[in-house]
Amino acid sequence: MEKKRILIVEDEESLLKLESILLSSRGYAVAGVTDGKSALDYIAATPPDLIILDIMLPGMDGFEVCQMIKADPSTRHIPVVMLTAKKSTQDRDKGLEAGASAYVTKPFKSARIIEIIQGLLAA
Repeated sequence: MEKKRILIVEDEESLLKLESILLSSRGYAVAGVTDGKSALDYIAATPPDLIILDIMLPGMDGFEVCQMIKADPSTRHIPVVMLTAKKSTQDRDKGLEAGASAYVTKPFKSARIIEIIQGLLAA
């Protein structure tokens, strides 16, 4: 069976590594980028099965990236999990309005994020 491909968009290198290790160890094929433009370029070239997206990114923020993914008919089906330090209800609502399938705040529990990813990829 082919591995599910996950793109992690995270500008903090240590978190990108940690999330990559967590998901790779669960059998996912993981790629990582550190900004929104790179994420959109990657998605256009190699659409992943799921995207983990930070909000606070250099250049365009995660809300903009998510809106662009969801506005494109060729990528709108890809589930987006926003993983962020932004904890306010307004930010959460903004993320879901942008099209995120799930909104998770940092620090996160590994088991919780795996559960969300498995649920979205099984849908």
